[in-house]
Amino acid sequence: MTRGPTIVRVAPSAGHSGGGIKCCCCRCCECINFGYLTSQHGIIKLAEAMLGGLCQSLLVKYGMSEASVMGSAFHGFLTTASACLLTTSLLIACYVLSSNSQQLIRQSIFEFVFNAVACFLYLSASSYMGVAVNIYLYPRYSLINMYAAYPAMTAVYYIGVIVGIVHGVDAYISYKYHKGIR
Repeated sequence: MTRGPTIVRVAPSAGHSGGGIKCCCCRCCECINFGYLTSQHGIIKLAEAMLGGLCQSLLVKYGMSEASVMGSAFHGFLTTASACLLTTSLLIACYVLSSNSQQLIRQSIFEFVFNAVACFLYLSASSYMGVAVNIYLYPRYSLINMYAAYPAMTAVYYIGVIVGIVHGVDAYISYKYHKGIR
């Protein structure tokens, strides 16, 4: 009995996996990995960035005038939102610009630790902000007509809880990826 030929299929390399921008007859900028943005991990990262950016925008627009009233709750939340948004944005940029970075960073412990810390920071900052908003801003809201700081800061700490949960889910997924658990 003779054996027929063996067919070996080689997966395409990461740089030529259909990434980049499709022009009329070819692909340009194949080093850009836009497919990451539509993956499960990419959607989670985009949600973290958008919700964190929304929190930061609301804090800056409506909370700056009331920062002295809310005290360290405002500054703590603004610091949390800024630091986590910056790190998440850098991770998204690295993952989009290099699929090799995506593989190397995701299998390191950094992704898990960052998301776990971001989860803790958002949840603790949100709880502190919730107390400060209800103690210091609610009395002004009940007295002053069209007082926009209270509803905006209330939205901030609610969104902060959601972002904290999303970072927690991302930490769990990153931990499973780091350990090789499917």
